[in-house]
Amino acid sequence: MKYMLAYGLVSGSIIIAVMTIGIATADWGSFYGSEWFGYLVMLLALSVIFVAVKRYRDRECGGVIRFGRALGLGVGIAAVAGLAYVIGWEIYLATSGRDFMAEYVEGMVRGMETAGASAGAIAEKAAEMRRMAELYRNPLFRVPITFVEIFPVGLLVALVSAALLRNPRLLPASRHSSSA
Repeated sequence: MKYMLAYGLVSGSIIIAVMTIGIATADWGSFYGSEWFGYLVMLLALSVIFVAVKRYRDRECGGVIRFGRALGLGVGIAAVAGLAYVIGWEIYLATSGRDFMAEYVEGMVRGMETAGASAGAIAEKAAEMRRMAELYRNPLFRVPITFVEIFPVGLLVALVSAALLRNPRLLPASRHSSSA
């Protein structure tokens, strides 16, 4: 449990810090580039799962861990990171005074205009995004959507970490790691 909390909070904190800085300075006309950047940040911050599972395997399990146990730890860390991300995002929305969805819709429209989309396609997409923005105002809609942005990335990292680290020959425990 301490591994889940500690590593999950570290991962979630890194993600929300980088994401809020990115959003605060974003050029919404180039949102797709920042979307890829956001998922890259999530992937890198959630790589903490690999570190945590390895450390747990080496320190608590004598250098050997079963897939299920490793996966459970990784999923727990991903869940804590996801919750930290949601809480951080909600705090950002409440304190920034910015209307994220309005800026997002405006950026999407500008991006489509720059790409040369037809007026009809732009109007259709803008109407769809405005409906989404209305739903997004409701925390019962926004919170699960925010969690689902990050959790699948953490689940993927947890699966890969568990699959790799169940092999005790992969990055074997050093003599010093079990005594620290």
